[in-house]
Amino acid sequence: MERRNFLRATVLGAGTVAFSGSLWQGAALAAPAQNAPGPYGPLQAADANGIQLPAGFTSQVIARSGQSVPGTSYTWHNAPDGGACFADGSGWIYVSNSEINPGGGASAIRFDSGGAVTSANRILSGTRQNCAGGKTPWNTWLSCEEVSLGFVYETYPFDGTAVQRPAMGRFKHEAAAADPVRQVIYLTEDETNGRFYRFVPTTWGDLSSGTLQVLVAGSATSGSFTWANVPDPDGSPTATRSQVSGSKSFNGGEGCHYADDTVWFTTKGDNRVWQVNLTGNTYELAYDDSLVSPGTPPLTGVDNVTGSTYGDLYVAEDGGNMEICLITPDDKISAFLRISGQSSSEITGPAFNPAGNRLYFSSQRGTSGSSSGGITYCVTGPFRT
Repeated sequence: MERRNFLRATVLGAGTVAFSGSLWQGAALAAPAQNAPGPYGPLQAADANGIQLPAGFTSQVIARSGQSVPGTSYTWHNAPDGGACFADGSGWIYVSNSEINPGGGASAIRFDSGGAVTSANRILSGTRQNCAGGKTPWNTWLSCEEVSLGFVYETYPFDGTAVQRPAMGRFKHEAAAADPVRQVIYLTEDETNGRFYRFVPTTWGDLSSGTLQVLVAGSATSGSFTWANVPDPDGSPTATRSQVSGSKSFNGGEGCHYADDTVWFTTKGDNRVWQVNLTGNTYELAYDDSLVSPGTPPLTGVDNVTGSTYGDLYVAEDGGNMEICLITPDDKISAFLRISGQSSSEITGPAFNPAGNRLYFSSQRGTSGSSSGGITYCVTGPFRT
């Protein structure tokens, strides 16, 4: 069985990452990622913001919970979580969820072409524990409630009233990832016996109606799979994860990312990154901390995930030693950055600006360990694109 090709990537459409070749050759191919030196070299001493970065990279604080976003009168939300970037003319918008309950919601910060903040505003209010989510090709942000019988809300960073999308199922939602090829949205579930879903809209671009499906597969860490319809997406009285016999259980679904006929998602309960081949209907492990050899696994507490235009995956830690780790297309893993002095927090919302030279993310509870202590950062540097 052949290993994955080492690939370059390009950005197509509304920020969707698509690779020039397939990460798959055949069925289940590559061994899970193993320790290796990072492509940017070792981490340097912590900077003034307490962040260790490779040489040539710099960090800045963009916003702090409970304080006005610099340059605006808008107060940044508590417990910043999942996020995404949207092209906005020559600038861009960074959207961030608020994982508090009650309250929740999401906010947006607008940047000009030089990365300076121009405005900030609320795009979703009155919801519960909005954890992660996903960007759509039509430039909306799907904000997911991480509560029992939670909803997905479609929000509008470019102005518009957020809309609840019950057809996408009611469960403990975590993240979403849009697949413009199959015209579906993938969804993770943050339960110890959670499932991996996809929503098939009746009309692509309209999430008001459609079919919720769940992945059906065996208990192994690799193999083939099928999709089955969830009979009752509202999850009551029977939870969606319990409705389809043979649906595969995943231990604490977290981040989700789609690119080039592949979807990756993370499970925090077993520190795994799963990789699903959508053309061959097979799945495998892209990372498992128990399979790293030799040395200490760099990535624990796996959480949000995003991809660069080069094809690298960036996986944030919930706990661990507060790192964002990088998995290359040839299955090498290393720490890209580490936040010091914030061991009671977690890293959330990693997302690249459209040019791919700025990485936004948050420390959800900052130095205080409280949801009111969140800090949102930007790292700038020579990211490979």
